[in-house]
Amino acid sequence: MRFVKPTLPLWVAGGLLASVTAINAAEPQFDPELFTQVSQVQNQAPVTLMPRAGVPDEDVYQYRAAAPQEAAVEEGATRYLETEFLTKRGISTYGWMDVGIGANNWGADWNGPITFNDRNWQAQMNQLYLVNEKVLDEAFSWGGRIDLLYGTDFLYTVASGLDAYRSTPDPLGLSGPRWASSRYYGLAMPQLYGELGSQDLNVKFGHFYTLIGYEVVPAIGNFFYTHAYTMQYGEPFTHTGVLGTWVPNDQLTIIGGITNGWDNWDDGLQTGGPIVNTNYPGYNSNASFLGAITFSNSDGTQALTLANSSGNQLGGSTAAGNYVGNRSVTSVVYTNEFSEKLSYVYQSDFGYQANALPGYQTIGQQDGSAYWYGVNQYMFYNFTDKLIGGMRLEWFRDNNGTRVVYGLRDGAPGAGDFAGNFWAMTWGLNYLAGKNIVIRPELRYDWYTPDAGSVGGLPYGQLNAQGTGTEYGQFYGGCDVIWQF
Repeated sequence: MRFVKPTLPLWVAGGLLASVTAINAAEPQFDPELFTQVSQVQNQAPVTLMPRAGVPDEDVYQYRAAAPQEAAVEEGATRYLETEFLTKRGISTYGWMDVGIGANNWGADWNGPITFNDRNWQAQMNQLYLVNEKVLDEAFSWGGRIDLLYGTDFLYTVASGLDAYRSTPDPLGLSGPRWASSRYYGLAMPQLYGELGSQDLNVKFGHFYTLIGYEVVPAIGNFFYTHAYTMQYGEPFTHTGVLGTWVPNDQLTIIGGITNGWDNWDDGLQTGGPIVNTNYPGYNSNASFLGAITFSNSDGTQALTLANSSGNQLGGSTAAGNYVGNRSVTSVVYTNEFSEKLSYVYQSDFGYQANALPGYQTIGQQDGSAYWYGVNQYMFYNFTDKLIGGMRLEWFRDNNGTRVVYGLRDGAPGAGDFAGNFWAMTWGLNYLAGKNIVIRPELRYDWYTPDAGSVGGLPYGQLNAQGTGTEYGQFYGGCDVIWQF
């Protein structure tokens, strides 16, 4: 768990801050279900789960969106919580704290659609994160994991049921998080699962992070402080269900199972109101498929992951009640480690929701449906064994204005209906200030090109009388510090 080789695929080399000391900083969600009204948002992209240079499969899987390091790390971050009693039994206890601040050039109270670090010029403790896990052995064994997250990021990781009350939906689709300690801070349990099997063949059951996408919720699993639109608005963050993994050889990993949809502990079709379209196939069930397949070349420098989630979810609503429809999202992630210093990542998502906009017709697509899709590209360069540079270019298309929101937190405008294209360029550094500390400064420029006839206003800048922004784009600057323990 403390050794990483520079030749690993990008997502593996970017494992735990504890596993990959120098990139340690680098997978979501509340899933904004904005079909007429804003709802939940949340992620992660599968990574190859093959045995790797001292990195347990569990950690390889959980943390994947960081840049690779220039040289092999002899020793990882110090884990102050580990004890000899637990380590002898294969149990690891560790965590991290992520604290940062960010601001936009307009001086607006909120950083537009940027969500995790959403408040302008206000320091945030995004994550105080604790992990307790027992990873599987090479032979048949049992394992499990529990994650607890306290901080401002809790809002985007809570799941309906255990983490959040569900009754008549508020603008976020919930009546409110159960464990909020204040307007901005609260507790979430993004993972709680058990496992049976070996590293090559196993079954996971419980609540766990998604396979979809590339960026992840845990701060130590990402290179950048901010997140891409695809992660925040286009993907699930968590699932509850059963998931099987098969690793037949070093070049192939296959994962598949059944869940209860996006970001739910319990039945996500409970709404506090009637379901109108009871003639829809499976209207009373949100059982969903979740699966992924990863191909890797023989030397581990290239990998391709295809992932999919598909099943019934709540769509739009009218005065008569709520609608149910299929929600599907497919993610493609390709990584190429050109050299020990230079790596590239490509990600694309395509999402679809049936009955998202009851009664509406859009030329070129099924009546009442909503679509979203996008492309992310990343470049990472190792300047030294302590300094890594990164760049992210993104295009995200909210085809029907059902996904992106200007602020999701209580007190934010919560405006949506931004039908059009979102573009973003992000530049950042990861500096390893010590074995346990990573500093992540970044600059970012976002802009929005609305479709003709879009009625949602603008997503950046100061609010107008209608409660939406006044600008087409914004500059953002921020920096956070991650300390492992």
